[in-house]
Amino acid sequence: MTRFGRDDDLTAAEFDRVDLTGARFERSRLRGVRITSSDLSGMVVRGSDVMNVEIDSPWIGEGDFFRVNGVDVIPLVEAELNARFPGRELQRAGDPAGLQAAWAALQDTWAATLECAESMPAGTVDESVDGEWSLSQTLRHLVMATDTWLGKAVLRLEQPYHPLALANEGAAEDGLDMSVFTTKTPTYAEVLAARRDRTTLVGNFLAEVSVGTLDEQRQNPWAPQHPETVRSCLHTILEEEWEHHRYAVRDLDVLEQRSEAQ
Repeated sequence: MTRFGRDDDLTAAEFDRVDLTGARFERSRLRGVRITSSDLSGMVVRGSDVMNVEIDSPWIGEGDFFRVNGVDVIPLVEAELNARFPGRELQRAGDPAGLQAAWAALQDTWAATLECAESMPAGTVDESVDGEWSLSQTLRHLVMATDTWLGKAVLRLEQPYHPLALANEGAAEDGLDMSVFTTKTPTYAEVLAARRDRTTLVGNFLAEVSVGTLDEQRQNPWAPQHPETVRSCLHTILEEEWEHHRYAVRDLDVLEQRSEAQ
Protein backbone atom coordinates (compact mmCIF):
# COMPACT_ATOMS: atom_id res chain seq x y z
CA MET A 1 0.00 0.00 0.00
CA THR A 2 1.34 3.44 -0.98
CA ARG A 3 0.98 6.03 1.77
CA PHE A 4 1.15 9.80 1.40
CA GLY A 5 1.52 12.06 4.42
CA ARG A 6 1.29 15.75 5.31
CA ASP A 7 4.68 16.46 3.73
CA ASP A 8 3.52 15.21 0.33
CA ASP A 9 2.13 18.00 -1.86
CA LEU A 10 -0.55 16.77 -4.28
CA THR A 11 -1.88 20.25 -5.07
CA ALA A 12 -3.49 20.27 -8.54
CA ALA A 13 -2.35 16.67 -9.07
CA GLU A 14 -3.82 14.81 -12.02
CA PHE A 15 -4.77 11.12 -11.87
CA ASP A 16 -5.58 9.61 -15.27
CA ARG A 17 -6.65 5.95 -15.65
CA VAL A 18 -5.42 5.23 -12.12
CA ASP A 19 -6.68 2.43 -9.88
CA LEU A 20 -7.68 4.17 -6.63
CA THR A 21 -9.83 1.29 -5.41
CA GLY A 22 -10.09 1.48 -1.63
CA ALA A 23 -8.05 4.69 -1.44
CA ARG A 24 -8.53 6.64 1.78
CA PHE A 25 -8.04 10.38 2.22
CA GLU A 26 -7.95 11.72 5.79
CA ARG A 27 -7.41 15.35 6.83
CA SER A 28 -6.31 16.14 3.28
CA ARG A 29 -6.68 19.05 0.89
CA LEU A 30 -8.12 17.93 -2.44
CA ARG A 31 -8.56 21.34 -4.03
CA GLY A 32 -7.70 21.40 -7.72
CA VAL A 33 -7.11 17.65 -7.93
CA ARG A 34 -8.28 16.18 -11.25
CA ILE A 35 -9.19 12.49 -11.56
CA THR A 36 -10.21 11.13 -14.96
CA SER A 37 -11.07 7.65 -16.22
CA SER A 38 -10.02 6.09 -12.91
CA ASP A 39 -11.50 3.51 -10.55
CA LEU A 40 -12.61 5.11 -7.26
CA SER A 41 -14.58 2.12 -5.99
CA GLY A 42 -14.55 1.94 -2.21
CA MET A 43 -12.81 5.29 -1.83
CA VAL A 44 -13.30 7.02 1.52
CA VAL A 45 -12.74 10.74 2.23
CA ARG A 46 -12.84 11.80 5.89
CA GLY A 47 -12.26 15.18 7.52
CA SER A 48 -10.81 16.59 4.32
CA ASP A 49 -11.09 19.82 2.37
CA VAL A 50 -13.28 18.94 -0.62
CA MET A 51 -14.72 22.35 -1.44
CA ASN A 52 -15.75 23.11 -5.03
CA VAL A 53 -15.63 19.46 -6.06
CA GLU A 54 -17.12 18.25 -9.34
CA ILE A 55 -17.79 14.57 -10.00
CA ASP A 56 -18.96 13.45 -13.42
CA SER A 57 -19.48 9.72 -13.82
CA PRO A 58 -22.19 7.64 -15.51
CA TRP A 59 -21.63 4.78 -13.06
CA ILE A 60 -22.53 6.45 -9.75
CA GLY A 61 -26.02 4.95 -9.83
CA GLU A 62 -24.68 1.45 -10.40
CA GLY A 63 -23.14 1.18 -6.93
CA ASP A 64 -24.88 0.22 -3.71
CA PHE A 65 -24.45 3.74 -2.36
CA PHE A 66 -22.65 7.05 -2.77
CA ARG A 67 -22.70 8.80 0.57
CA VAL A 68 -21.91 12.44 1.29
CA ASN A 69 -21.92 13.22 5.02
CA GLY A 70 -23.94 10.09 5.64
CA VAL A 71 -26.55 10.83 2.97
CA ASP A 72 -26.87 8.47 -0.01
CA VAL A 73 -27.03 10.96 -2.88
CA ILE A 74 -27.70 8.45 -5.68
CA PRO A 75 -31.53 8.82 -5.52
CA LEU A 76 -31.18 12.61 -5.35
CA VAL A 77 -28.88 12.73 -8.39
CA GLU A 78 -31.11 10.40 -10.39
CA ALA A 79 -34.23 12.41 -9.58
CA GLU A 80 -32.55 15.69 -10.55
CA LEU A 81 -31.22 14.29 -13.85
CA ASN A 82 -34.67 12.92 -14.71
CA ALA A 83 -36.15 16.34 -13.99
CA ARG A 84 -33.57 18.08 -16.19
CA PHE A 85 -33.94 15.60 -19.03
CA PRO A 86 -37.58 14.51 -19.44
CA GLY A 87 -37.77 11.01 -20.87
CA ARG A 88 -34.55 9.86 -19.22
CA GLU A 89 -36.61 7.93 -16.66
CA LEU A 90 -37.74 5.63 -19.49
CA GLN A 91 -34.27 4.26 -20.25
CA ARG A 92 -34.98 1.02 -18.38
CA ALA A 93 -38.33 0.39 -20.07
CA GLY A 94 -38.91 -3.34 -20.46
CA ASP A 95 -41.57 -3.76 -23.13
CA PRO A 96 -41.69 -2.69 -26.79
CA ALA A 97 -44.07 0.23 -26.20
CA GLY A 98 -41.91 1.57 -23.38
CA LEU A 99 -38.72 1.26 -25.40
CA GLN A 100 -40.36 3.01 -28.36
CA ALA A 101 -41.43 5.87 -26.07
CA ALA A 102 -37.92 6.04 -24.61
CA TRP A 103 -36.36 6.29 -28.06
CA ALA A 104 -38.88 8.92 -29.20
CA ALA A 105 -38.08 11.05 -26.14
CA LEU A 106 -34.37 10.79 -26.91
CA GLN A 107 -34.84 11.87 -30.51
CA ASP A 108 -36.84 14.93 -29.43
CA THR A 109 -34.17 15.82 -26.87
CA TRP A 110 -31.30 15.43 -29.30
CA ALA A 111 -33.15 17.38 -32.00
CA ALA A 112 -33.47 20.36 -29.65
CA THR A 113 -29.80 20.14 -28.67
CA LEU A 114 -28.58 19.95 -32.25
CA GLU A 115 -30.78 22.90 -33.17
CA CYS A 116 -29.21 24.86 -30.34
CA ALA A 117 -25.71 23.93 -31.52
CA GLU A 118 -26.48 25.09 -35.05
CA SER A 119 -27.43 28.53 -33.72
CA MET A 120 -24.01 28.94 -32.08
CA PRO A 121 -20.90 30.37 -33.79
CA ALA A 122 -19.41 28.43 -36.69
CA GLY A 123 -17.04 25.72 -35.55
CA THR A 124 -18.72 25.17 -32.19
CA VAL A 125 -19.56 21.56 -33.07
CA ASP A 126 -15.84 20.81 -33.42
CA GLU A 127 -14.69 22.51 -30.21
CA SER A 128 -13.50 20.50 -27.24
CA VAL A 129 -13.97 21.45 -23.58
CA ASP A 130 -11.31 20.26 -21.13
CA GLY A 131 -10.06 17.63 -23.54
CA GLU A 132 -13.48 15.97 -23.91
CA TRP A 133 -14.97 14.97 -27.24
CA SER A 134 -16.52 17.71 -29.34
CA LEU A 135 -20.19 17.47 -30.26
CA SER A 136 -19.24 16.06 -33.66
CA GLN A 137 -17.05 13.41 -32.05
CA THR A 138 -19.78 12.58 -29.54
CA LEU A 139 -22.24 11.91 -32.36
CA ARG A 140 -19.68 9.69 -34.06
CA HIS A 141 -19.21 7.75 -30.84
CA LEU A 142 -22.96 7.20 -30.58
CA VAL A 143 -22.82 5.70 -34.07
CA MET A 144 -20.19 3.39 -32.60
CA ALA A 145 -22.44 2.51 -29.65
CA THR A 146 -25.34 1.67 -31.97
CA ASP A 147 -23.12 -0.45 -34.21
CA THR A 148 -21.70 -2.33 -31.23
CA TRP A 149 -24.85 -3.04 -29.26
CA LEU A 150 -27.42 -3.29 -32.06
CA GLY A 151 -25.42 -4.19 -35.16
CA LYS A 152 -22.91 -6.54 -33.56
CA ALA A 153 -24.63 -7.80 -30.41
CA VAL A 154 -28.32 -7.91 -31.36
CA LEU A 155 -28.28 -8.33 -35.15
CA ARG A 156 -25.00 -10.28 -35.10
CA LEU A 157 -23.68 -8.61 -38.23
CA GLU A 158 -20.22 -9.75 -39.30
CA GLN A 159 -19.04 -6.18 -39.90
CA PRO A 160 -21.47 -3.76 -38.23
CA TYR A 161 -19.34 -0.62 -38.08
CA HIS A 162 -19.86 2.59 -40.01
CA PRO A 163 -16.51 4.02 -41.20
CA LEU A 164 -17.21 7.30 -39.39
CA ALA A 165 -17.86 5.62 -36.03
CA LEU A 166 -15.52 6.78 -33.28
CA ALA A 167 -14.24 4.20 -30.78
CA ASN A 168 -13.02 4.75 -27.25
CA GLU A 169 -9.31 4.93 -26.62
CA GLY A 170 -7.97 1.42 -26.15
CA ALA A 171 -10.62 -0.26 -28.32
CA ALA A 172 -7.88 -1.81 -30.45
CA GLU A 173 -6.53 -3.48 -27.31
CA ASP A 174 -9.96 -5.04 -26.85
CA GLY A 175 -9.64 -6.67 -30.26
CA LEU A 176 -11.49 -4.13 -32.42
CA ASP A 177 -10.25 -3.98 -36.03
CA MET A 178 -9.51 -0.27 -36.40
CA SER A 179 -8.91 -0.58 -40.15
CA VAL A 180 -12.66 -0.31 -40.79
CA PHE A 181 -12.72 3.28 -39.55
CA THR A 182 -11.72 6.39 -41.46
CA THR A 183 -8.52 8.17 -40.54
CA LYS A 184 -9.81 11.44 -42.00
CA THR A 185 -11.86 14.01 -40.10
CA PRO A 186 -15.36 14.02 -41.62
CA THR A 187 -17.44 17.11 -42.14
CA TYR A 188 -20.24 17.79 -39.71
CA ALA A 189 -22.75 17.14 -42.49
CA GLU A 190 -21.24 13.68 -43.00
CA VAL A 191 -21.43 13.02 -39.27
CA LEU A 192 -25.10 14.02 -39.16
CA ALA A 193 -25.85 11.72 -42.10
CA ALA A 194 -24.19 8.77 -40.35
CA ARG A 195 -26.03 9.61 -37.16
CA ARG A 196 -29.41 9.76 -38.94
CA ASP A 197 -28.73 6.40 -40.57
CA ARG A 198 -28.11 4.75 -37.20
CA THR A 199 -30.98 6.41 -35.31
CA THR A 200 -33.28 5.26 -38.10
CA LEU A 201 -31.89 1.74 -37.73
CA VAL A 202 -32.69 1.70 -34.02
CA GLY A 203 -36.14 3.22 -34.56
CA ASN A 204 -37.03 0.65 -37.22
CA PHE A 205 -35.88 -2.20 -35.00
CA LEU A 206 -37.92 -0.98 -32.04
CA ALA A 207 -41.00 -0.56 -34.22
CA GLU A 208 -40.97 -4.28 -35.02
CA VAL A 209 -39.48 -5.88 -31.89
CA SER A 210 -41.58 -8.31 -29.86
CA VAL A 211 -41.43 -9.26 -26.19
CA GLY A 212 -40.12 -12.66 -27.23
CA THR A 213 -37.24 -11.08 -29.13
CA LEU A 214 -36.39 -8.84 -26.18
CA ASP A 215 -35.93 -11.96 -24.06
CA GLU A 216 -33.55 -13.63 -26.52
CA GLN A 217 -29.99 -14.27 -25.39
CA ARG A 218 -27.01 -12.49 -26.89
CA GLN A 219 -23.30 -12.15 -26.12
CA ASN A 220 -21.76 -9.04 -24.61
CA PRO A 221 -19.78 -7.60 -27.56
CA TRP A 222 -16.82 -6.67 -25.34
CA ALA A 223 -16.94 -9.68 -23.02
CA PRO A 224 -18.51 -12.66 -24.83
CA GLN A 225 -18.36 -14.79 -21.70
CA HIS A 226 -21.04 -12.58 -20.13
CA PRO A 227 -24.60 -13.17 -21.39
CA GLU A 228 -26.91 -10.35 -22.39
CA THR A 229 -30.45 -10.18 -23.67
CA VAL A 230 -31.70 -8.11 -26.56
CA ARG A 231 -33.41 -5.96 -23.93
CA SER A 232 -30.21 -5.33 -21.97
CA CYS A 233 -28.36 -4.45 -25.19
CA LEU A 234 -31.03 -1.87 -25.99
CA HIS A 235 -30.78 -0.52 -22.43
CA THR A 236 -27.06 0.01 -22.99
CA ILE A 237 -27.79 2.01 -26.14
CA LEU A 238 -30.27 4.17 -24.23
CA GLU A 239 -27.80 4.70 -21.40
CA GLU A 240 -25.05 5.68 -23.85
CA GLU A 241 -27.43 8.12 -25.54
CA TRP A 242 -28.53 9.84 -22.33
CA GLU A 243 -25.06 10.07 -20.81
CA HIS A 244 -23.47 11.50 -23.94
CA HIS A 245 -26.36 13.89 -24.37
CA ARG A 246 -25.66 15.13 -20.85
CA TYR A 247 -21.99 15.59 -21.74
CA ALA A 248 -22.94 17.46 -24.90
CA VAL A 249 -25.31 19.83 -23.08
CA ARG A 250 -22.71 20.42 -20.36
CA ASP A 251 -20.00 21.37 -22.85
CA LEU A 252 -22.27 23.42 -25.11
CA ASP A 253 -23.24 25.48 -22.05
CA VAL A 254 -19.55 26.17 -21.42
CA LEU A 255 -18.94 27.13 -25.05
CA GLU A 256 -21.97 29.40 -25.04
CA GLN A 257 -20.71 31.18 -21.91
CA ARG A 258 -17.29 31.63 -23.52
CA SER A 259 -18.87 33.06 -26.65
CA GLU A 260 -20.96 35.53 -24.66
CA ALA A 261 -17.92 36.63 -22.66
CA GLN A 262 -15.93 37.55 -25.79
